[in-house]
Amino acid sequence: MTPLDRVRAACRALKVFPLPEAVLFPGTAIPLHVFEPRYRALVRDCLATDQVMALVQLQPGWSDDSLARPPMQEMACAGTIVAHEALEDGKFNIVLQGLVRVRLLAELPPDNAYREVRAEMVEDEPYRGSGEESLRQAILEVCQRLPPEAAEGLVQIAAQNDGGALADVLGAALVLEPGRRQKILAERSVDARLQMVLGEIGALMAKLTPPGSSMPS
Repeated sequence: MTPLDRVRAACRALKVFPLPEAVLFPGTAIPLHVFEPRYRALVRDCLATDQVMALVQLQPGWSDDSLARPPMQEMACAGTIVAHEALEDGKFNIVLQGLVRVRLLAELPPDNAYREVRAEMVEDEPYRGSGEESLRQAILEVCQRLPPEAAEGLVQIAAQNDGGALADVLGAALVLEPGRRQKILAERSVDARLQMVLGEIGALMAKLTPPGSSMPS
């Protein structure tokens, strides 16, 4: 069974890890330190079964002491645990590899300490358009204003991905604010997603020193 097949099967009762400040994109990975008891249980059950879980943002307005199960965003990213370290105190360090967008359809009854949902996979349609080349050109321009090691990584990302994957991996690399990352994740249109990331690159370029110029003394 492929990793995507495992996610598809898991969508009947998908384990979710709600985090207010973290957004995972397909094609990228995120390290997580898991310390809360209910999410330790989630990781243990993941590792004992299909290794599948989803990282999901909470709806705006959540607070630590409001609801035990605060509302979650509709769109999330599901993936598999590709590395893990069990610590002596029962905590875990894991690496979650994002695979595919999922839409949360309904939360399941609380049979476990952690939360589970019924979900559906949201895969990109084949893309034909000019957005890819516009985004690649913008990356080449912004790389002229970045340190060589950072520029090399972005050029490799741009060369190795296309369509929606290009927007996802560049969005993951360049967009730091969780709310804006969630908007990119929630956008189903590949063309619109490419344009959103292109706008983020334009905003970044406006803050960077043009090539050949010197900083004021």
